[in-house]
Amino acid sequence: MDKIYFDNSATTKINDDALRTYNDISMNYYENPSSLHKGGLESEKIIDKCRKIIADSLCALPEEIIFTSGGTESDNIAILGVAFAMEKTGKHLITSKIEHHAVLNTFKYLEKKGFEVTYIDVDSSGVIDFEQLKNSVRDDTTLISIMLMNNEVGTIQPVDKIKSIAKNAYVHTDAVQAYGKVDFKHINADLISVSSHKVHGPKGVGALYIKKGTKIVSTVFGGGQESNLRSGTHNTPGIAAFAKAVEIMSKNQMADIEHFKTLNVYFKKRITEEIPEIHFNGLSESNIVNVSFTGIRGEVLMHYLADKNIYVSTGSACNSKSTKISYVLESMNIPYNIAEGAVRFSFSNDNTIEEIDRAIPFIKSGTEFLLRFKRR
Repeated sequence: MDKIYFDNSATTKINDDALRTYNDISMNYYENPSSLHKGGLESEKIIDKCRKIIADSLCALPEEIIFTSGGTESDNIAILGVAFAMEKTGKHLITSKIEHHAVLNTFKYLEKKGFEVTYIDVDSSGVIDFEQLKNSVRDDTTLISIMLMNNEVGTIQPVDKIKSIAKNAYVHTDAVQAYGKVDFKHINADLISVSSHKVHGPKGVGALYIKKGTKIVSTVFGGGQESNLRSGTHNTPGIAAFAKAVEIMSKNQMADIEHFKTLNVYFKKRITEEIPEIHFNGLSESNIVNVSFTGIRGEVLMHYLADKNIYVSTGSACNSKSTKISYVLESMNIPYNIAEGAVRFSFSNDNTIEEIDRAIPFIKSGTEFLLRFKRR
């Protein structure tokens, strides 16, 4: 059977135009953008053009965008840069218990450096406890980092509401999963992390929006590129391909958002009709559906489906080798017997209703087979 790829939250396939752009820039504009000769200046112009494309997609100004190697680096630069810039004002930071490890591990590092971190609880749908957040914000709180769309269950956090109660603290949001699935016109944050390979661009490229006036210091040292916040030779072909992917994404964004909703609703309907005793985790109405199959381990079903050329995951690809249940589901107080059966299906704009119809019988036969095997 032809491959059915439902693991787009881990990464997406680079689109043809982005790949052509990458090859074209690699071959014809290979000069270092920091060089002062004509070739370097031409490469720099390409970077500037791409910066505006990314800025427009985030309703930002070009000078508010720096290019990075991806979402993890964007998160690190944002969190460390603001924490260290503001430490004379206060050393209290806030995040949630269901953030990506790029955020959680950065806060754990800051705790070792003498910062105090409050980890906000979430409810059974993955929405943060706003009463706890309100009570946690203090005069010495300098940064709140809350993910816009959770990468495992797809729940979207109301970042505007977070900003309204942040007082003088800066608000950072990891929007890596939300990019292309959310209209950023109404996202009010001081720092936003995004990544290329989640929107059909190449891997190894990302961006960080930093609102003008935000106090931030560099944690990456070198030649002073990207406003002295992210030193290192520019990945010109990667940035150009990223911008091409975003250009395509932005043109089709509203149609894609509707497509994701259609796939989400249809998949939930079909799987509910065919398979008893399932449990949906989170509040996703977009491209992520996290569903638990009672009585089996999600990891085993994942491998069963992979043998049928259907690719899914049991959670974040960055933590997929762990044999423990997802810390996200654990933080949502999902019972162990449900959490261990969780599988994440994540769609792209390339996926179709027909692919869902082809996949459902294999998901059904897989659950039936594994339940019979377990009872032996």
